[in-house]
Amino acid sequence: MRDGIEQAAWESHRPKLHYPFDHSPKIGEAVDVAPGVKWLRMPLGGALQWINVWAIAEQTPEGEGGWAIVDTGIGGSETRNAWRAALAGPLGGKPVTRVFVTHMHPDHIGMSGYLTRKFDARLWITRLEFMTCRSLAADTGREAPEDAVSFFRAAGWDDDALENYRARFGGFGRGLFALPDSFHRLNDGDEITIGGHMWRIVVGSGHSPEHACLYCPDLKLMISGDQVLPKISSNVSVFPTEPDGDPLTDWVTSLAQIKDRIPDDVLVLPAHNDPFHGLHARIDHLVGGHERGLERLHALIAEPKRVVDVFHVLFRRTIDQNLLGLATGESLAHLNCLMARGQAVRERDGSGIDWYRAAA
Repeated sequence: MRDGIEQAAWESHRPKLHYPFDHSPKIGEAVDVAPGVKWLRMPLGGALQWINVWAIAEQTPEGEGGWAIVDTGIGGSETRNAWRAALAGPLGGKPVTRVFVTHMHPDHIGMSGYLTRKFDARLWITRLEFMTCRSLAADTGREAPEDAVSFFRAAGWDDDALENYRARFGGFGRGLFALPDSFHRLNDGDEITIGGHMWRIVVGSGHSPEHACLYCPDLKLMISGDQVLPKISSNVSVFPTEPDGDPLTDWVTSLAQIKDRIPDDVLVLPAHNDPFHGLHARIDHLVGGHERGLERLHALIAEPKRVVDVFHVLFRRTIDQNLLGLATGESLAHLNCLMARGQAVRERDGSGIDWYRAAA
């Protein structure tokens, strides 16, 4: 699970969104958000506590009632028990027909293997998300590669932080029930019938490689995953595997495309927080907030700075060891974006530390 740290002051000036539901479902309960579409929650623990998942009524190949599931929760016994309660309770004991996953983070894909095997159902996901997830899961139990250690040393991490990174490396797969061995590929622009309605796949990137949103014009619904959240900003990070990547440009571009392709009258069904109206205002706010963050960062690096020196202009929380990795990845995303725009340069000193400064 990779959700963003609260951004600096701009996040406190959010647009006024409309939340149409008076209450949210408890674990083992469901709320109807549209005909044949149910809102459920799975436990996460930590700051976010839960993730929203969605059940869409459809028929099995034999003509019986069933449910297409969108996102699955993080792997583990607590989530398995929550699914058992949901299946026996609000889902009426009917089988799962298909499992759709918006992207590869463990809180979304974690229980896909459990549900697909239990019901002999197929996983539907974009190819890059599936392959990236398998690659990261393969790191479970592996020692931290020196390439990654050098990446974080270059960002300004001290020896204690690097030791902590080595100790915690390889934990991604611990949030996964054994992944399915096969999948049905989702592509941008695909039109898929789910529950008697056409749903269009709208792919974004930046938060993850090939994130699938599901848009139903008939029901005026958009299942947004982590691509658009109402109260927090999705994590957009640079990782050691692609140190020169520019995911922030990818993410901002994706948000602009979503605004162009999906009308403002949809009810947005996000992975975290509550369903809301106000998609376009929220997109404008997210993009504008990052642009203002880039402006503050550009002003700060008038004098050379390391990655660990810039946190205070991007985040309003104190960055401790638990948040250091997220803060580093997000800060690098902003710095790499400035470099891609020709507004910053990077220089490595003799100790292997990177210093960033505004371009002349």
